[in-house]
Amino acid sequence: MSANMIKCPQCGADVPEGFKFCGACGHKMDDPPAAAPGGAPAAKTLFFGAMQAPGRAKLILIKGQGQDGMTFYLSGTEHVAGRMEGDIRFPEPDPFLSPRHANFYYDNGKLFVRDEESTNGVFIRITEPVSLASGDTFLVGEQLLRVEKTRDEEAPSVDDFGTYFYGSPSFQAVFQVVQILHGGTVGRICRARGDKLTMGREGTDFNFPDDPFISGQHAQVEFVDGDHFVLTDHGSKNGTFLRVRQPRELLHGDYVFLGQQLLRVEIL
Repeated sequence: MSANMIKCPQCGADVPEGFKFCGACGHKMDDPPAAAPGGAPAAKTLFFGAMQAPGRAKLILIKGQGQDGMTFYLSGTEHVAGRMEGDIRFPEPDPFLSPRHANFYYDNGKLFVRDEESTNGVFIRITEPVSLASGDTFLVGEQLLRVEKTRDEEAPSVDDFGTYFYGSPSFQAVFQVVQILHGGTVGRICRARGDKLTMGREGTDFNFPDDPFISGQHAQVEFVDGDHFVLTDHGSKNGTFLRVRQPRELLHGDYVFLGQQLLRVEIL
């Protein structure tokens, strides 16, 4: 169900009910429009860039086909996004957002995002190879994947009569990538046959031919040593997103994924 819309008294744009500011002109929805002498509404003169002070940021909601949608101006100190709490509220209900999901805040003049112990996490699009640890999760297209270091192979099982149980041939693998399905259950598992495992729509180690958001050769996980891996995007169209464990600084042009909401960061 779509959110109820009300008209901004300043510019007339549609604003979701409960929003504190108009996304078009920035008018505070609790305030009446300024009046000209004689009681008539004042003329609307908008100053270019007035909503985004130097050094401050805004988040742009990306709609279908990559088009820009609603803009959220980060003019305060902290800006909470969630399904039920915070100043950043999305037009459509998102069941994958926690009530209080993430916090965009400034520290020493720099913008950071922090996961507020949400159920589904905060994902940042990687712009260069990044380090992973066993158990880290990332997004490739619509696939939620987890990297895991494999355990030592167990000895073949036999019954009481000394007969070995038959099964598919196994091989020693350093690590594996696991598909996580809706509800948190495990889907397909791909074990690396060497130090690298590639993912994509076709011609890779882990193929997802039915995912229209995955590029042919999308991304790669490489084992380094011990519990350390490296995740690399192979120039994919829609990018590879890593779930962040700690507060993460955001730069101009970064993309952040919350629930089912994709946001682009812009900083003056």
